[in-house]
Amino acid sequence: MSELKEKCGIVGIYGKDLPISRLAFFALFSLQHRGQEASGITTSDGEKLHTHKGAGLVAQVYKEQDIENLKGYIGIGHNRYSTSGGGALDHAQPVLNSEYTFALAHNGNLPSVRLLEEFLSKHNILKNDRSDSELISDSINFYIKEGNTLAESVEKIFPLLSGSFSLVLMDKNDLVTIRDSYGMRPLCLGKIAKGYVVASETCALQTIGAKFLREIKPGEMLVINEKGMKTKQLARATPKHDIFEYVYFARPDSVLNGQLIYEVRKNFGKQLAREFKLKNIDCIVPVPETAIPVSLGHSEVSGIPIEMALVKNRYVHRTFIEPDQESRRNSVALKLIPLPTVLKGKKIILIDDSIVRGNTSKKLVERLFEAGAKEVHFLVSSPPIRFPDFYGIDTPNQNALIASEKTVEEIRHFVGATSLHFLSLDGVIKSIGIPKDQLSTSCFTGIYPIDLKERKSEINYDVPKD
Repeated sequence: MSELKEKCGIVGIYGKDLPISRLAFFALFSLQHRGQEASGITTSDGEKLHTHKGAGLVAQVYKEQDIENLKGYIGIGHNRYSTSGGGALDHAQPVLNSEYTFALAHNGNLPSVRLLEEFLSKHNILKNDRSDSELISDSINFYIKEGNTLAESVEKIFPLLSGSFSLVLMDKNDLVTIRDSYGMRPLCLGKIAKGYVVASETCALQTIGAKFLREIKPGEMLVINEKGMKTKQLARATPKHDIFEYVYFARPDSVLNGQLIYEVRKNFGKQLAREFKLKNIDCIVPVPETAIPVSLGHSEVSGIPIEMALVKNRYVHRTFIEPDQESRRNSVALKLIPLPTVLKGKKIILIDDSIVRGNTSKKLVERLFEAGAKEVHFLVSSPPIRFPDFYGIDTPNQNALIASEKTVEEIRHFVGATSLHFLSLDGVIKSIGIPKDQLSTSCFTGIYPIDLKERKSEINYDVPKD
């Protein structure tokens, strides 16, 4: 559902004789789904860093002249979804240090920044109102000023980072990337001409014609420069990949841990059909876009035909014009248009990837009945979301998560569906094909693999059990 937002998409490119800024632009374009409020690119020509950042979608932020002005053979880029108040450009990335000698782009979140703040405070350089990414940059800058290289500085501050992070960094000569030891946020490596690309998802590599080499290992640091590529394991890999990348965030044409997301989502649909055998159903109606492969999988097992009875307005994006209350109420009508001729008198299965607050689902079910549907059986390709995320996904506070307050039957009554069924956690894990102990399931189970430290008080474990 659109109620969940991924914080960021990142890319880093190194290569002499490559159109770095143009490649970064197209890579960010393919990662638009990971952040839609701001975008930025920093490049190096070997003498100085050049940066352009702006609010809005990638297509809105960059003009031809901006791309031409971003000269160089190293570049990093960032798409941001801001989870805090303020303007869309607040804390936009890449983050540059005060001397403009290096830049950083971060996908993820540090639920605890206590160690970073203590370190900076100890050296009397702690600033107010700094994001987790800016605190990382300030800490690296301390070691840069001590005479360390960028890679050496990153290695020194690595033990201070508590949370999920995939980072790309650059100075005038080097591209550096690191991934936390849990590998919670995705990061992959590709080859292009005589250069290299790192990106949040493999779809970015395909877009710019790069060949996928491998995933960056959890806890691994790569350094790429004129000498080639060097790798160093900074911590033992203990994979806890975020399960929501498979459920919702990653593009269907991306490959994560050897699994094509499209096929995983088809597996979700097959498993839903096996877990909930509904009878006398006329058709399956997917909520575009994530639920389409899920519906294909369900149809393959159940034999129930699919009808694209919800038409998505592809040109509705996040706006910086504050909507009035009436506009908010009509948001579903703006994005999804039901087809009464297809729905009239039909008993349908509605498939979506998740239910967060429940308000959007409620409006959607109402509109399907208004369009003539006789029955709406709601199938969800993930378990109930009962706990907040602290690792880089913008989930509401726990008391705004409908499944933390209501049972499945109470949720069904709230959204107004004829029946409501969530895919089991075991079914999700089986569909992904990765061992359970290598996945982070915190939103469903409340088990947080990375210590939340001072954020623990924000979790209420007294949730309904079905």
